[in-house]
Order: sequence, then structure tokens, then C-alpha cells
Amino acid sequence: MSKRIPELKPGLSASVQKLINREDTALNFGSGALKELLATPTLIALMIEASVKAVDPLLPDRYITVGKNVSITHSHPTASGMTVTVTATLKEINRNRLLFHIDAFDELGPIGFGNHERYIVDYDAFMDKVKERCKPLETKVK
Repeated sequence: MSKRIPELKPGLSASVQKLINREDTALNFGSGALKELLATPTLIALMIEASVKAVDPLLPDRYITVGKNVSITHSHPTASGMTVTVTATLKEINRNRLLFHIDAFDELGPIGFGNHERYIVDYDAFMDKVKERCKPLETKVK
């Protein structure tokens, strides 16, 4: 990384809120029997969004974070029409590796928690690696 990355400190946090609607329910993720309940993939997406919101705005231009690992427990159901609040807190920093702890709530209390690992990367260098990886497909996909 050539640009100076700001010194990030444990404790940085950000929250996101979402009113749960039909598009967020398990029905849209192949679990039709649970058509009025928050889908776990939606909860994970909110957890990732909160993590990105906590750190990415502090990075220099052309630097981003990318996800590496997500481990969560979706402990309680949330019905469509309820609001979910997710807070991600930066717990650990090791060079460009970031580890977040995440808590999720609805109006009735906790609904989930977990950890999310992200890495700070140079966007252009990262995309160059993506292009290099996809080169074998250039002859197959036009």
C-alpha cells in the first residue's frame, strides 16, 4: 500500500437501520415457508454494510475494504414490518486486517451477533488481480 492509511483504532463503530419488507424475507432466498421473516442473508448484508460504513469513509481515495470471512448467529426471528438495527464495532487491527464484532436488534431485543473480517486494499491493484484471474475466461466468454 503506497498511500498512507490513517491510524484506525479499535472502538470505531457504525450502525445501519432497515425497515424489513417482503424483499428482505426468507421467501426471496429459497425458504418459502418463512415468507414473512427476515432472511439470514439479509441480516448478513446489513452486518457487512455496517462494517464498511465504520471504516471505508476514513480511507484514502482508491482504498476500500473487502470481506474475507463472516461468522454469525441469527438467534431470533424478525417479522416483516419491524426495524432492524445493526452495529459493527472494530475490535482488532493487524496491518491491513480488520476484525469487527457485530450486534443486531429489532424492537423486541437482540436478534443476532457475529464477527466479520475485512482487509484494506488498494482498489486498482485489487481489480488488476481480478482481471488477471479472469483471463482464462476471455477465450470462453465474449
